[in-house]
Amino acid sequence: MLRLEGACVDIAGAPVLRGVSLHVPPGGRVALIGRNGAGKTTTLRALMGLLPLRAGSVSVAGENASHVPAHFRARLGVGYAPEDRRLFGSFTVHDNMLLPAQVLKLDPAETARRMEAVFTLLPELRDLAPRKAAGLSGGQGKMVALARALMIGTRAILLDEPFQGLAPALALRYAEALRRLRDALPDVAILITESNPGLLRPLVDSTYVIERGEIAPA
Repeated sequence: MLRLEGACVDIAGAPVLRGVSLHVPPGGRVALIGRNGAGKTTTLRALMGLLPLRAGSVSVAGENASHVPAHFRARLGVGYAPEDRRLFGSFTVHDNMLLPAQVLKLDPAETARRMEAVFTLLPELRDLAPRKAAGLSGGQGKMVALARALMIGTRAILLDEPFQGLAPALALRYAEALRRLRDALPDVAILITESNPGLLRPLVDSTYVIERGEIAPA
């Protein structure tokens, strides 16, 4: 479903990714593990089209997306929950969730269907829907970022450090939400980055380790 082949990415003229290749099959749950600064976020941003490739390729469902802008990758069914959430603080939770569907110009019936499906997966957000995003806790914000990704992630979802900064109880709730995703969306590919492999071991099928911008040998 998602494939990165030989990806090289430079930031401010310095090489950050050096020939990174990984594959997330349909329905696969894959972890990308690495220390801070190893290249995890850069890998997701390259997959999403937010950083250009100097070399290599990105494909989504067999379609070459290497030169497709980020907003068109969303149209291919790829949802992205960045590490820092990137919520609009003055918007309500509901409006933050709704925004990607509006950008993609989904029809009202499909938008309502997806919204209800997300509320079913993340029921705690139903009560939070009228609240402004600026008033959310860090854990609640992570849930809203996941919900926003789910609104458009019909093929693949990219989750960047979803457990970072969460209290243990909230981390358990987030992990339970990911388990529900597996049951409810068996064909959706999920790629999750994390520094601590122990957090993801029960949730994923396979793991890549990235070190200094390169995938470490298995």
